[in-house]
Amino acid sequence: MGLFDAKGDGGGPRRLRRQGTDTVQLVIDYVKQETLEPLKGLGRFVVFGVVGSVALCAGLVLLLLAGLRALQTETGTTFAGNLSWLPYVIVAAGAILLIGAAAARIARGPARRRRPEHDEGRT
Repeated sequence: MGLFDAKGDGGGPRRLRRQGTDTVQLVIDYVKQETLEPLKGLGRFVVFGVVGSVALCAGLVLLLLAGLRALQTETGTTFAGNLSWLPYVIVAAGAILLIGAAAARIARGPARRRRPEHDEGRT
């Protein structure tokens, strides 16, 4: 029938209202598609990252404790008497080295490649 029907009124306000409702529904569907669905995928990514981080930290703590126990029991009288504190220092130094290696890897990782380079006094 085109723009106007046989009566010549073109559907008037009802047609305009229906088109407005369709447009609003289209915008709502688009917003859901472009925001909520990617957020669901991001949520799964974050959950797996957090679970993996907790498992990795727990494993490293257990390895450090195993190292401490090995230094205390398997070295004989090396760390006996006045040197009984030395295994704790050795394990603490190992933990600090692990933390430093992780921090260095984070600083050198993909985030650095995404940051813009600043020319501070370079010519």
